[in-house]
Amino acid sequence: MFDVELIRLTKCFRDVVAVDDISLGINRGEFFFLLGPSGCGKTTSLRIIGGLDSPTAGVVKIKGEDVTNKPPEARDTATVFQSWALFPHKTIFENLAFGLKMRKKSRKEINEKTHAYLELVNLAGFENRYPAQLSGGQKQRVALARALVVEPAVLLLDEPLSALDLKLRQQMRFEIKRIQKNINVTTIFVTHDQTEALAMADRIVIMNEGRIEQIGTPHDIYYNPKSKFTSDFIGETNFLDGSVKCLQADEVIVDLPEGCQVRALAANGTLPSGEVLIGIRPEHIVLRHQKPQSANNVLEGRLIDVTFMGATRRFHIEFGQKMIAVDGVGLAEHDRQYCQGENIYLEIEPRNCLILPAGSK
Repeated sequence: MFDVELIRLTKCFRDVVAVDDISLGINRGEFFFLLGPSGCGKTTSLRIIGGLDSPTAGVVKIKGEDVTNKPPEARDTATVFQSWALFPHKTIFENLAFGLKMRKKSRKEINEKTHAYLELVNLAGFENRYPAQLSGGQKQRVALARALVVEPAVLLLDEPLSALDLKLRQQMRFEIKRIQKNINVTTIFVTHDQTEALAMADRIVIMNEGRIEQIGTPHDIYYNPKSKFTSDFIGETNFLDGSVKCLQADEVIVDLPEGCQVRALAANGTLPSGEVLIGIRPEHIVLRHQKPQSANNVLEGRLIDVTFMGATRRFHIEFGQKMIAVDGVGLAEHDRQYCQGENIYLEIEPRNCLILPAGSK
């Protein structure tokens, strides 16, 4: 039995379909991410699970119980919002105690649980401070502790890190994941940040225009995307147009308009035919000054520019009518080995060439 189950869930706002007939199940203790661009339906889905919005159609179950028509206070969930929503006039202790008081817990239990959860989020000793006296990261941890102190069956997180700066956001990713695994609470996290989802999730659902594009582990989503949208949204991908020439053992030979061929492995046992897209991630391409005599794919292009990105370099290669991005790791002096305008070779292993249908979105 799933801790959370959505069955053919749909939500319409007049003539706009925000969530379009989605079904999924979330396991107990799972750290589950709803990931997608703005307007894809991820926040609406989260609000429906929490009871803040009502679905137009479909069913929401929590621990096997149909809660579709129940108000938020009747559901065993707690939500952490992007804005933290702390009471500014209450101390940190009072912020955490509020939910327990509403549930009519004893003074002893309120005191014990409040201190225990402040310790869990590394804020022991902050009981008498007010939100205005805390940093952004500390406020976020208070909001998390306030949601957890009532010990919900399901924790809902609505882009809780988006208001933080990059370094603090990275620190909080680790903290939230540590806490979630420590107490093993089923957690649903909404974000548009791919790095956040890849770093923290047990499983990810990619949403696009209200529909589910793909569900899988971070590894599966990154290395085995099922559509152009997923491949391009998770990380970056170069796309080349081609047509299948022949199948050879477990490899597919694809003709490119530029007058050369690419070999790719047939993914998941599928045998494509006709027009296709070849997807290649920038980090899977190796640059060579001279044409390598290898069994890998070799494309010839012209170096247009090199962009400094700190630990990596982004090489922009003109290949026919396409611009191919290549990511390299190295010291700054290595950049000087390459001159703008020179011809350069791109070496790519067949297993790193992803085949997608030409009509893939």
